[in-house]
Amino acid sequence: MRIDVVGRHFEVTEAIREYAEQKAGKLTKYYGGVQLIRLTIEKTGAHHVSEYEVELVIDVERHEDFISHAKAEDPYAAIDLVAEKGERQLRDHKEKLRG
Repeated sequence: MRIDVVGRHFEVTEAIREYAEQKAGKLTKYYGGVQLIRLTIEKTGAHHVSEYEVELVIDVERHEDFISHAKAEDPYAAIDLVAEKGERQLRDHKEKLRG
């Protein structure tokens, strides 16, 4: 499985990359068919009022991609929020397959 962390209007530091990869790596325990996870972190707003928007795309086998979005004033908080949304999507999909 591959994890890509991409920045738009924002330079992704090594600490943010590691944090995002750690969070994204945990998503595989909710559904085994994950092939690719892509996190896109975009800095929006003015310089003094920065906001970060994170998009999470989870590519899984035999299903359309799961896509989540989150916004926060801190990139770490936005990554946390989007990871929770992705986790919920994967859990719901797995429950649907079981039922």
